[in-house]
Amino acid sequence: MLKRFFGLILWPYFVNKLKEKIMKKILLTLTSVLALSGAYAQTDENTKDVNANASDYNRWSIEVAGGVNKFQRPASADHYQTTPSFYNADLGVRYMFNNKIGLKLDVGYYNLTERSGSMPFESHYYRTNLQAVANLGRIMNFETFTSRLGLLAHAGFGYAQLKTENRDFTDRMLNFMAGVTGQVRLGNKFALTGDFSTILNARQNITWDGQNDANVGRGFQGILFHGTVGLTYYLGGNEKHADWIIMDSVLQKEIANLENRLATIEAGLTDSDQDGVPDMFDAEPNSITGVAVDSKGRTIDKNGNGIADELESYFDKKYSTATASTSSNTGAEVKSLINDGYVNVYFDFNSTSPTSESVSGINFLVKYLKANPSASADVMGYADEIGNSDYNQSLSKKRAENVKQILVDSGIEASRLNIVANGEDTSVNKSSKEARQIVRRVTFMIK
Repeated sequence: MLKRFFGLILWPYFVNKLKEKIMKKILLTLTSVLALSGAYAQTDENTKDVNANASDYNRWSIEVAGGVNKFQRPASADHYQTTPSFYNADLGVRYMFNNKIGLKLDVGYYNLTERSGSMPFESHYYRTNLQAVANLGRIMNFETFTSRLGLLAHAGFGYAQLKTENRDFTDRMLNFMAGVTGQVRLGNKFALTGDFSTILNARQNITWDGQNDANVGRGFQGILFHGTVGLTYYLGGNEKHADWIIMDSVLQKEIANLENRLATIEAGLTDSDQDGVPDMFDAEPNSITGVAVDSKGRTIDKNGNGIADELESYFDKKYSTATASTSSNTGAEVKSLINDGYVNVYFDFNSTSPTSESVSGINFLVKYLKANPSASADVMGYADEIGNSDYNQSLSKKRAENVKQILVDSGIEASRLNIVANGEDTSVNKSSKEARQIVRRVTFMIK
C-alpha cells in the first residue's frame, strides 16, 4: 500500500532526488573503502601483541623436587662422598612470559655425607637462585610428535651457604646454576619432572667435607651435581599452562576472530533502507525509502515531531487543499502511513507528557479523523525496557491517555479513541540510549 502511495502521489516530488541518490552511492563506495582500511588498521593495532590478546593460558607454577647429589671439588684427601648421595630437596615458583621464555626463583637444600671407607664428615649446603627458563619443547616443536613430553632449560645466579658439623664456620658464596628438566604432562594441572643440574660456586673457602680450607683462586672452583624427580603444579583458571600451549592454535583463534570481524563489517555495509548510508553507519537503518536523510542516515526532521520534513510539507500542502470527497485515495494512503507507524508522539525518560517537538505529529491524526467522521483510532502507548515491567505497563497507559486528552482537546470525540497500553517495546537494544528514545512513544491505528 505504501509503495502505491509513493508511486501515484510522491513520484514527481522525488524524481529530482535521483541525482542526489547517485552521488550518495559514489560516496558510499568511497566510505566503504575507508571503513575497511580503518578496520584493518584497528585489527593491526589489536593484534600487535598476540601473546597479550590471546593469552588464554596459565603462566604461574609451583615446583617441588627431591633427589641425589655429588660434589666434585674441592675435597680433602681421604674424604669421599657416596655416588650418588642422598639427599637434596628443591622448592620453586616459575612465571612464563609466553610459551617459550620464563623466570624461576627456587631454593635448595643438600645433605653431604661420606661413603664407606671415607673419613667421616657431614655438611649442609643451602642455596637460592633466580634463573631464566627456556621451554625447549616449544622452541624445538615437540608438538609435532608428542603432546605429553616437554623439556626445559634453566640457568641463573644465586647465593649459597656451606655449613659443616666438623667446623664452627659458615662459608658464604655466590653460585651459578644451569640444567635441563624433562617433563611428562599428567594433565592440565600437573606434570612429572626429572632434572639434572650443575652448580658452580665462586670463591668457596672450605672443602665440601669441611675439613680443610679450599685454597682456590678466583672464579668458579666449587662444583656440585644434582639430579631430582619432582612434581609441577600449574596455577590459574585457564585450561592449559604456557608449557603446553601451542601458539599456532592461538593464532588460528585470532584469525577466526578477524574473519568474524570482517564478516561483521561486510554485513554492516549493507544498505537495508536504500538511503545511501550503509547500515554500520546508519543511525536510522529503517528510514522511508526515497526520503532525504542526513550523513548519518537519519530522516531529516527539523521540528522533531517524528515525521520526515519533506513528507510533512507535502501532506500539509496536499491534504489541506483536498476534501474528503475529492481525495479518497489520498485519505487511504494517509491512513496507511499512520497505521504503518510513520506518525509517532515521543516522550522523555519516565515522562508521561509528550515532548514539545513531537506534539505536532498528532495533527495528522486530527486532520484525518475530522475528514473521516466515521473513523476511530487506537491510541497505543509504549515504554522502554528500563525498570519494572508492571511499572512500564502503567507508564505506557498514562502516555496513551495523555495523548488521547490532547486529541479530545483538539475536537475529536473521546468515544472515537481507544486506549491500548502495550507496555515495554523490546524490539530495540535496551543498552542504546538513542534506541530507547525511539520506543518511548505513542502511535496510532486507524479503524
